[in-house]
Amino acid sequence: MAHHKSALKRIRRTKTRTAINRARVSRIRTHIKNVETAIASGDRDAAAAALRKAEPELMRGVRRGVMKQNTASRRVSKLSRRVKAISV
Repeated sequence: MAHHKSALKRIRRTKTRTAINRARVSRIRTHIKNVETAIASGDRDAAAAALRKAEPELMRGVRRGVMKQNTASRRVSKLSRRVKAISV
């Protein structure tokens, strides 16, 4: 257990930031899952709409520091390819 006032504050701040970051990652995963579900259903329009909602969430995760730029770009690219592969 920490004994200094500043260390105690850091513990409190870390707990708060961890909760916020976990919520952000969870939100990103939910959006990705929505795209995956739409792709599995075979509905190209729904999948494209879900992807349009998911992409800003992924990039917001990059700006907030919960994900790296290349990771987000790779995921968007991968989902985009899968959406385009759905037959019209």
